[in-house]
Amino acid sequence: MNLLDRLQSLSSAEDFFVTLNVPYDEAILRVARLHILRRMGQYLKGSAVNGELDEADPAAIYQTCRDHLMQAYEDFVASSPIAQRIFKVHQDAIAPKPEPNRPFVPLSALTGE
Repeated sequence: MNLLDRLQSLSSAEDFFVTLNVPYDEAILRVARLHILRRMGQYLKGSAVNGELDEADPAAIYQTCRDHLMQAYEDFVASSPIAQRIFKVHQDAIAPKPEPNRPFVPLSALTGE
C-alpha cells in the first residue's frame, strides 16, 4: 500500500499527524481538525495539478505530504478557522446578499380600476 492510499484509509486527524510525524498541539487540533485536513487536501491537489506527485518516489511523496500537513497546521496556529474560511458555510456568511425581489403591485390592481 502506498502512502497516498494509506492516508485515505486513516480515520482521525491525529492519525495523519502520527503517520507523517508532524508534532501538534491537541488544543489547536481539537478546534481546527477538519479545517487543517481540508487545507492539506487543497495543498495536495495543487501539487497534483503541478505534477509533483506523478513521478515522485515514495520518499518525495512522504515529504510533500508532510510539508503540506505542516503548512496547513501552521495556517491555523496563526489564524482561526472562521478567519481562514475553508468551508462554504463560512464563505457564504460574508458573501454580499442580493437585494430581495419585492414584487410590485400597482394600486389599480387593488382598487379594480
